[in-house]
Amino acid sequence: MAAGGKKPAWVVDKERGQKAEARETVWLFGLHAVRDALMNPRREKLRLVLTKNALDKLEAAVAASGMAPEVVEPRRFDVPIDEGSVHQGAAVEVRPLNWGRFQDVCAAGEGLPLVVLLDRVTDPHNVGAILRSAEVFGARAVVAPKHHSAPETGALAKTASGALERQPYLKVTNLAEAMVALKDMGFTLIGLDGEAPVTLAEAVAGVGGRPVALVLGAEGPGLREKTRETCDVLARIPFAGAFGSLNVSNAAAVSLYAASSALGQK
Repeated sequence: MAAGGKKPAWVVDKERGQKAEARETVWLFGLHAVRDALMNPRREKLRLVLTKNALDKLEAAVAASGMAPEVVEPRRFDVPIDEGSVHQGAAVEVRPLNWGRFQDVCAAGEGLPLVVLLDRVTDPHNVGAILRSAEVFGARAVVAPKHHSAPETGALAKTASGALERQPYLKVTNLAEAMVALKDMGFTLIGLDGEAPVTLAEAVAGVGGRPVALVLGAEGPGLREKTRETCDVLARIPFAGAFGSLNVSNAAAVSLYAASSALGQK
């Protein structure tokens, strides 16, 4: 405590940030995203807005959630989501999921000893697709920095098609520090780089059954220098012909398949 009983400025700022996070809510939309949120006991749900048609399709999930929906006419579907969003007559206001401590989930969470780290991947559609792939291939978590990453939004949830409710999407203050923590847990960090001398297959084969963390950067700039330096090995996805590239969500799917196949054989 500072002299005179006043809290230091950094403590005040941190407490303000925590209070703001506690008040934060997200509007999820679309039949799949809303159904899975309603069925998720971990998700704190605040307000449900449905058209009659959507209610008929979601009747079982609504009953299971115990919520009393606001049933509105399609022309009066007035919720704070982006204009033009394909909401299918269904939207629910929720609080962001709390999956617990990053270290706990990555060290002993459900699934294979496999995590995905995203270095400034800000497109919610890419992150949503990565969450789907992570769930399909049994990863424990998708990890991203709190800043310069895609937040939990309706667009992300709709692209994830329900995976946001089941696949931990963890935010960390400092990605490089999180990478070091994973190393301390025994993870091998494989960074994806199109110009790396080692192929993804070679990198995965060299892991020897140890836990794997796949590190992917934003399209264009790729991995930041600090992120690259912290990886144990940089690997490329080979392509046929003189030119080839994958967007980050497709690269994540290929990498997850390769890593999960190797880990599943051990």
